[in-house]
Amino acid sequence: MGDFGEWYRSIPLITRYWFTGSTVIPLLGRLGLFHPYLMLLSWELFFYKLQLWRPLSALFYYPVSPQTGFHWMLMCYFLYNYSKDLETSQFDGRPADFLFMLIFNWICCTIVCFVAEIYFLLEPMVLSVLYVWCQFNKDRTVQFWFGMQFKAIYLPWILVAFSMVLRGGGINELVGILVGHTYYFLAFQYALDYGGSVLLRTPQFLYDLLPSRQGGFSGFGQVPTGRRPAAEQQGAAGGGGGGARAFFQGHNWGRGQTLGAAGGGGNAHQD
Repeated sequence: MGDFGEWYRSIPLITRYWFTGSTVIPLLGRLGLFHPYLMLLSWELFFYKLQLWRPLSALFYYPVSPQTGFHWMLMCYFLYNYSKDLETSQFDGRPADFLFMLIFNWICCTIVCFVAEIYFLLEPMVLSVLYVWCQFNKDRTVQFWFGMQFKAIYLPWILVAFSMVLRGGGINELVGILVGHTYYFLAFQYALDYGGSVLLRTPQFLYDLLPSRQGGFSGFGQVPTGRRPAAEQQGAAGGGGGGARAFFQGHNWGRGQTLGAAGGGGNAHQD
């Protein structure tokens, strides 16, 4: 128990809460402690019956069964792996910005899933975070089943393809990719690639709740000037965003991942 407690406390705070809810609540449902119908996302029940908890319950709950159990464990592993890595690398010292990314993605996933009649949010949310991680680590090489290697930028699409082939699905993954791209474009890509202003900023009340720690980045969605070489600062001042792009792509943003699984999408472990 000591080793487990030490491992659990080593998970960064926000990822720890999300990971805990996404593992404990489905297991409680599997034990029959509540009816799954109370947890699913439903447009009619949310708007007409005012069951306002459903977007939150659908975020944490996943229907675990002999048919879905492996895929659920896979999603929990992806959640742990990629959310933890983002929180401790790109968003290190900036818990408010990381929480805002999750809130933004959650709201977008909820809206899209209302329209698409998707009842549970775990898969879209995990894929949205995985997509953001892949954007920050796009040039890293990951290994998939049977030793297949490709750049991280292709990982979300590989997971979509495997889901279509093995499970006849893919829509949940596509929703996650759409939401993840929306966040990344508004918060980072538009400013870096097109020289525009940041279109998505963390509300001040989140900074008041979760102040940035020393050592984290300053200025959500912006490249901190003090950390760029002089040549990159001059390039950024030219208006093309090239210096900022070089900053994001030229640094060691995360650890390489090795992926492989017995079914359903891909398992991961650190190199």
